[in-house]
Amino acid sequence: MRKPIIGILTWRQGTRFEEPNYLRGLIYEGRRLGATIFLFSHEDILLEEKKIKGFIPHSAFGWKSAIFPWPDVVIDRCRKGLPGYRALRKQKDLFRYANSPYTNKWSATQLFSQEESLSKWIPKTVEYTTENLRDMLTQYPILYIKPGNGTGGRSIMRLTRLKDGIHFLGRSRNLATKSATFHNYAGLVAAVQQWASKEKIRNGNFMIQQGLNLELIPHRVADVRLLIQKNQRGEWEITGAGVRVGPKHSPTSNLHNGGKPIPFKKLIFARFGKEKGKEIQKECQLLAFHVVEIIEEHFGNMMEFGLDIGVDVDGNVWLIEVNPKPGREIFKELGLSNVYRKSIQRPVQYAIHLAQDPTYTPI
Repeated sequence: MRKPIIGILTWRQGTRFEEPNYLRGLIYEGRRLGATIFLFSHEDILLEEKKIKGFIPHSAFGWKSAIFPWPDVVIDRCRKGLPGYRALRKQKDLFRYANSPYTNKWSATQLFSQEESLSKWIPKTVEYTTENLRDMLTQYPILYIKPGNGTGGRSIMRLTRLKDGIHFLGRSRNLATKSATFHNYAGLVAAVQQWASKEKIRNGNFMIQQGLNLELIPHRVADVRLLIQKNQRGEWEITGAGVRVGPKHSPTSNLHNGGKPIPFKKLIFARFGKEKGKEIQKECQLLAFHVVEIIEEHFGNMMEFGLDIGVDVDGNVWLIEVNPKPGREIFKELGLSNVYRKSIQRPVQYAIHLAQDPTYTPI
């Protein structure tokens, strides 16, 4: 049987790649599993020859290019929405992808809110307008305002209602923090409007979301990062989960913004007790399986998702965000080397599973 040929679609500038260590890991695992595997960008397709200018590791840090056959399956790992990349993804029959195009946070949240099987886990979310801001402030003591097409915990602000005003805490796209307290509504609206204009991502909108009290540790936001992936049989499995705890007085918990990882049981079981902790763990897993089922119904075949799940101080579970191209560094930082390696193996195993599908005829 010939080797499966797997291409990894990503961003590159010369021989500089985003998340190079992870991409190297995918290539090395692919080789161990008996596949021909390489990186390429939207600029590297030789359509007339049905070939790809691909890249593979050349040394500990370098890369070299070579001409590769047309891939049986492509893993889309490109996280930059460049025009050329978006145009490529609109060409439906050019490649067989392991993961279909997804959507932005705003559209996803609207979809999940309308699904009966998911709605109980979705915080109330509305589009940002000054009228909606006023209305939501009367309903909830905490609000989050975030870009509907953002990622990585950037450009997010948290509003907290106080006895004598409203506290504003934001983290910009360059990770700078802004903090202020407003004692009148007009001043707050002006500050939020300025933030939304400055932090706008392309033509995306902002959304206002019901805030949750996630301070399982005083003055620190905590959330669960759960990774669900398809395995070598094409079946969904939970790969692992951990808790991210943000810096003191930060609106987000993202690891690259100063957050720290804690094992799930260490924090959740300690905070809620073993019995309740097990219930929360099962509910997080149930939520993940429901989410991927709904996503595939609406968007087609998928490969993996990282779910950010909030567990509030009363032990209620909430879906905060779904990431179709998730990181997995939390497992490495927790010392879970087996889980970390499995998280890299599974995308390649699933791509090989698709490539070996006897009902599929490559172009």
